[in-house]
Amino acid sequence: MTTTVSLTAKTAPDGADVTVVLTRKGAKGAVAVRTPALTDAGWAHLDTLLTAVQATGAADEVLKFTGVPGAGDLVVATGSGLSGEPTATDAETVRRAAGAAVTKLRGTPSAYLALPAEDPALLTASVEGGLFGAYAYTAYKTGDVKAPVATLRVHASSPTGKDAKALVARAQTVAAAQNWARDLVNMPPLDLYPESFAQAVRERFSGTKVKVEVAEEAQLVKDECGGLIGVGRGSARPPRLVTLTYKPRKAAAHLALVGKGITFDSGGLCIKPADGMLTMKSDMGGAAAVAATIEAVAALGLPVAVTGYLCLAENLTGADAQRPGDVVRMPNGKTVEIINTDAEGRLVMADGLSLASRLTPDLTIDVATLTGAAVVALGDQTAAVVSNEDTVREEIVDAAGRAGEAAWPMPLLEHLRAGLDSKIADVKHTGARPGGLISAALFLREFVGNGADGSQLPWAHMDIAGPAYNEKPYGYTPFGGTGYAVRTLVTLAEGRA
Repeated sequence: MTTTVSLTAKTAPDGADVTVVLTRKGAKGAVAVRTPALTDAGWAHLDTLLTAVQATGAADEVLKFTGVPGAGDLVVATGSGLSGEPTATDAETVRRAAGAAVTKLRGTPSAYLALPAEDPALLTASVEGGLFGAYAYTAYKTGDVKAPVATLRVHASSPTGKDAKALVARAQTVAAAQNWARDLVNMPPLDLYPESFAQAVRERFSGTKVKVEVAEEAQLVKDECGGLIGVGRGSARPPRLVTLTYKPRKAAAHLALVGKGITFDSGGLCIKPADGMLTMKSDMGGAAAVAATIEAVAALGLPVAVTGYLCLAENLTGADAQRPGDVVRMPNGKTVEIINTDAEGRLVMADGLSLASRLTPDLTIDVATLTGAAVVALGDQTAAVVSNEDTVREEIVDAAGRAGEAAWPMPLLEHLRAGLDSKIADVKHTGARPGGLISAALFLREFVGNGADGSQLPWAHMDIAGPAYNEKPYGYTPFGGTGYAVRTLVTLAEGRA
């Protein structure tokens, strides 16, 4: 179901089943954050109700009230977790609060978001939060399922005009793309495998300005994609490399995006423990994010060329599965000694990075659910960002912050590179366990090419192992696939435009 959004300056507009307001932490409990959407009498009555139920105003606190003057049949108070009035710098707080409320309103046809919206950042956050919270993955549910909110009315001080319409259109475009990425991650691996993933992408981009090319086994062998071929050998469902090309006229920049697309990761012959496989359908979250980003960039008509590489394989334990000790050759000619078959993601990414470098893009970013070390370092809500240029790393972290996605800069520590030295090949594909996040990035850097001046092309690595899949819903972030990195990459592309 598609959720529609409109802006309004009216109070409690006719037809809305629920009015949603924001609360903050006051000296004696939750206090409503006032907007022009309700009368003074309505706000005063709501504050009395909040006190009566001992509301706190904490993040993700969602409370329902009836009988608020001028607010229709039902008011939902959604906590911000803040102790002061939200400002433009609190856009993510508003986004999360809107999403938390809308998530709890499944089965309600329409809602009016009466949240702070005095500037474009807050208004955008309110619209986006509502759209993200309206997501639900129900493809495999039978019987009656509560539908997400179908219609959102969002309070805005200036709801008409070109800028307001553009704001809503952008939010809907990005939300649609991110929710597609969520769908892909949530799909069972029985149904989403390299060939079906490639077909789903081909169908999604049919009739758009994005060109889709799918390399099958024979082409992968010709291109010496040793990573994809090696990882895919243990599965009856062979690998694919999907190349997406969006090339608008007079592009201001050219971005290359490489996404890890392991549709299921058993660990290969270095097999994972049983409970370690429970979320491994999500190991293609990077490829999903890259595909969805390109959809959004093209739909928004950004003057930025983007080439995407979806590196798709299934890592299983079949009769011809890759072995520790094997040596494979990559498209840039380098040979790689296989150490641990459960470190398969960096192998397929090496193929994508090698091929992307042939185009000498202005910036290459790889996105991957790559290491458990990233989760140990940063937890399950924050991505690690590594780059061969400090300014690029800062650019991505800044874009993530403006988009409302948590990211943290990590260094490339050169002394760890020695751990990748191999006695029989050009490089080993894993190093020592300490510093594993950075060792993985150093391995990926081996496959980033050089520009015309001989210097290495600008490149960054986003390790999204933590935030790509969520097991404890919060705010607008559902259980399962999150679509992490889509908003960051779209924001970065807009900056480059």
